[in-house]
Amino acid sequence: MTGVSAKELESAVSEHNGCIRITCRVQPRASRNAVAGLLGNALKIALTAPPVEGKANAALCSFFAEKFKCPRTAVSIVSGTTSRNKIVEIQGMTRAAAQEKLI
Repeated sequence: MTGVSAKELESAVSEHNGCIRITCRVQPRASRNAVAGLLGNALKIALTAPPVEGKANAALCSFFAEKFKCPRTAVSIVSGTTSRNKIVEIQGMTRAAAQEKLI
C-alpha cells in the first residue's frame, strides 16, 4: 500500500489476546482485491466479491489469509458480518508483522 505510514496504521491495527484485530471498511464489487488506503480509523479493502450470501465476508477472510500467508482458519470476522464496517481477527500474528505486510 502506498502513502500510508506505520503511524497511520496504528489506528486500524490493534492487538487483542494474542491476536491482531484490523478495523476494515469493505468495498464489494470492486475491479480487483486490494488494500485501497485508510478511511478514518479503518483500512479500506476493495473486494471483487458481491455483498450477498456471505461471499464478501469469505473473500475478505481469504484476502487476509493470503496477504499474511496464514491458514484461512486463522482469520475470522468478529464484528460487522452484515455491515461494510468490520473487525477482522487474525491469530498468530503480531501487530508489527501485520503493519509491515500492509505498508
